[in-house]
Amino acid sequence: MMLPQEIIRKKRDGKPLAPEEIRQFVLGITSGSVSEGQISALAMAVFFNGMSRDEAVALTLAMRDSGDVLDWSDLPGPVTDKHSTGGVGDNVSLMLAPIVASCGAYVPMISGRGLGHTGGTLDKMDSIPGYTSQPGNELFRKTVMETGCAIIGQTANLAPADKRFYSIRDVTATVESVPLITASILSKKLAAGLQSLVLDVKVGNGAFMQRARDASALATSLVEVANGAGLKTTALITNMNEPLASAAGNAVEVLNAVDFLTGRRRDPRLFTVTLALAAEMILSAGLASTNQQAMRLALDALESGRAADCFGRMVSQLGGPADFLDKPESHLPSAPIKRAVPAEQSGFVREISTRDIGIAVVDLGGGRTRPQDDVDHAVGLSELLPVGAEVLSGDALAVIHARTDDDFNRAAAVIRNAYVIADARPAPARTIQRRIAVRY
Repeated sequence: MMLPQEIIRKKRDGKPLAPEEIRQFVLGITSGSVSEGQISALAMAVFFNGMSRDEAVALTLAMRDSGDVLDWSDLPGPVTDKHSTGGVGDNVSLMLAPIVASCGAYVPMISGRGLGHTGGTLDKMDSIPGYTSQPGNELFRKTVMETGCAIIGQTANLAPADKRFYSIRDVTATVESVPLITASILSKKLAAGLQSLVLDVKVGNGAFMQRARDASALATSLVEVANGAGLKTTALITNMNEPLASAAGNAVEVLNAVDFLTGRRRDPRLFTVTLALAAEMILSAGLASTNQQAMRLALDALESGRAADCFGRMVSQLGGPADFLDKPESHLPSAPIKRAVPAEQSGFVREISTRDIGIAVVDLGGGRTRPQDDVDHAVGLSELLPVGAEVLSGDALAVIHARTDDDFNRAAAVIRNAYVIADARPAPARTIQRRIAVRY
């Protein structure tokens, strides 16, 4: 038995930890034999001294093995998933899972709730009446087997060491450690029993990683550690200097996703990111031999209606309305106030303070500042103008879905300040900034 304080001392002094030392410490996190003070001390030592790639792999595997590890070996096709580091108006998962499932893969998508200025996929799914976002294992497996995908929340015993470790990091200013972020994300994905994974690492003023070099460092760490742990993984770094969809909130993003799947409306940047990630997943899963072929398969799944049908069947199988795709507006919650925010001058949208847009949604009640906070699924923003859009004085910058006039007025003030209108149209920014894969 290794003493926790000796493991902490070793990392404090900048020495590498052996896999067995890391495994023992993680066992202590899970069992409770390691105290909160000891966990926070190790987290701070890692924060300042970092971890080698081998150490990060060992930590990831130890946290994976702290609970259940799902087994999908009985499925007749490849098992794959996507993880996003989070942004504003990022409802990609809702379209991506059914697109990829329609191409022959199985997508058991275990998602999280929103915290801070970014939205959570699980909160979006919870806005669908009757939808069981945290089903038992039997219903989860049945849904994946029969529809090809299921978007659900983390089950209680998937990587429980990570849950305790993260809650302590969250209150000890040690969240922003790349090896700890890496192990936290990947331990849950490895526990989900995946055969391949694609990462969407956001960069920009609406992302946690606002600088390109930080996003690249995180993406590289995730890709190298995941592959080192035996999970085939690639990453795309995507632009989050403006909301991805023209909607931000829960029910409004679900409606936007249904419009995307059925072809009623597809926001251009959202289309680019969704199709790029779908192609990457299809390629990683071995269902195509080139990116071009994978892109064609994804587009066909979308245009043929197979992806929309897959989404509808998933919703129904998990307890949602059988006619949800046909009549989403009649099922989704709706806010009593829907009112536009007029632009105060003419010109072109030069930039958007994306984080402020996310904070406006939280302030309306559509997000949370503490894990235990309730979420109002009806509120949010829609018809958000993108960067580069031409606008005349009085045109709508966005439509606010609010509970009260006071809520509307606060959100309207934030939106007016978040939008910068200039005389000239800005040069278009690249939506997909970089692809990262392991070099063999």
